[in-house]
Amino acid sequence: MTSKIIPLISVVIPCFNEQEVIEITSQRLMATFEPLDAYRLQMVFVDDGSQDATRQMLAKMALDDARIKVVTFSRNFGHQEAVTAGLMHSDGDAAVVIDADLQDPPEVIPEMIEKWQQGYQVVYGVRRARKEGVLKRVAYFSFYRLLNTLSSIEIPMDSGDFALMDRSVLNVLKLLPEKNRFVRGLRAWAGFKQTGLPYERAAREAGESKYSFFKLVKLAFDGIFNFSTRPLRLILIFGLMLFFFAGGSAVWLLLRRVFDITLFGSSPSDVPGYASQMIVSLLFHGAQLIAIGVLGEYIGRIYQEVKQRPSYVIEQIVEKTSSQLEDKITR
Repeated sequence: MTSKIIPLISVVIPCFNEQEVIEITSQRLMATFEPLDAYRLQMVFVDDGSQDATRQMLAKMALDDARIKVVTFSRNFGHQEAVTAGLMHSDGDAAVVIDADLQDPPEVIPEMIEKWQQGYQVVYGVRRARKEGVLKRVAYFSFYRLLNTLSSIEIPMDSGDFALMDRSVLNVLKLLPEKNRFVRGLRAWAGFKQTGLPYERAAREAGESKYSFFKLVKLAFDGIFNFSTRPLRLILIFGLMLFFFAGGSAVWLLLRRVFDITLFGSSPSDVPGYASQMIVSLLFHGAQLIAIGVLGEYIGRIYQEVKQRPSYVIEQIVEKTSSQLEDKITR
C-alpha cells in the first residue's frame, strides 16, 4: 500500500527591516495552515539586507522550526529581487507570495488553495479596498490602468504580488533570463489558467512602509517599460504630429509674409513677440527631452541585461535540515 503524498505549499515572504512584525507574520501563517490537514507548509523568508534585528530573528526561527527557510541577501537589492529569490528557493507544489507587513491577510490563502485545486494555476489577489492615504490610492488606481493600456499583455488591474502560483508556473519563471524583474508582469506573461480572488487589503500590522514614493515610481516604470514598446510608438506618433504642425505653420507664416495678412491686429511687418517665440521653443525642447528620456529608459534596461550581472547575491541560507550555512552567488 502506497502512502499518500501531501502537497507542500511554500509561502514566500520578502522582508526588509520587519523586526516589529516578523514573529506575528509567522504565527498567523501557522495558524492559517493549522486546520489545513491536507497540506504541508513551508515558509521561505527572504531578508533583503535588513539593518535591524530581522536577520537574527529569522535565523533563530529557522533553526527552531523545520518549516522555515531563510534566504539572506548580502545587501539590500529590492523587493522584486527578494520575491524572485524566494520563488527560486521554494520547494512546494505551489508557492504563495505575501508581504511581511500583513496588509495582504494570510487568511485568504486557503481560498487561493481551493481555487488551485479547482484547476487554476495562478490565483492572484484583487484588492477591493485599501487602508492607505488618498494620494496613494489614486496613484495605484492610475498606475494599473495606465499599465493595462500601454502593456502588450493583459496584466490584471489592482493586483499586486499577493498570489498563488503552481509549480508549472514557477518552472517557467525560473527560465526567464531578465535581470530587471516585475514579477506580477512575468506572472501574467507566463499565461496558464489564471483567476482573480477579491479581498480587502488591511493596514500594516506594525512598522512603516518600505516603499517610498521614488520606489513606487521605479516599480511603475519597470511595469511599463518591461512589458511594452508602446511609449516608443507614442513618441513616433507625437513627433509626426509636431512635424506636420510645424510644416503647416511654416506654410501659413510664409503666406502671411508674402501677402502681408493681418491677424488679430498684427501683421508680419510688426516686430515679432518674444513670448510666443519662447513658448514654441520650450514646447519643442520639452518634447525632445521627453523623447530622449523614454529612449533612455529602454537603453538603460538593455545595458543592465547585457552586463549579465546577477540580480541579487545570497550571503547565506538557513534551515533546520542544513548541516551548515551555505554561501552562494545566485543569479
